[in-house]
Amino acid sequence: MAEPSEIYHIVPAASWETQRAQPAYVAPSLAAEGFIHCTGERRQLVAVAEQFYRKVPGVFMILCIAPARLVAELRWEEADGQLFPHLYGPLNCTAVERIVPFPRGEDGTFQLPQELGVSTDEHTD
Repeated sequence: MAEPSEIYHIVPAASWETQRAQPAYVAPSLAAEGFIHCTGERRQLVAVAEQFYRKVPGVFMILCIAPARLVAELRWEEADGQLFPHLYGPLNCTAVERIVPFPRGEDGTFQLPQELGVSTDEHTD
């Protein structure tokens, strides 16, 4: 499998803001599960956000990450019948290329941001 030029990590804005000045970001899943969850395709973002963050209040961000700049090991592993990139160590902030707000509709559902270059009505299947 060819490595994509960008992978994504969904993060509560408050969590990112408290760590963004540090050399590396440490998601709670790193201590709990041993890795940081990411998505390898933009189309996976909404489904993942809806499954794990739909009932979590607050503002979320999408970290757009350059895999070639990662310091920690990146492994592609199967989950729910799809391949997802898992980062086995802290996310060095130098690998974060951009940070995009992850908007929600009036009903609270996540909307794929147009800043990612994809229309908001793109299919997620």
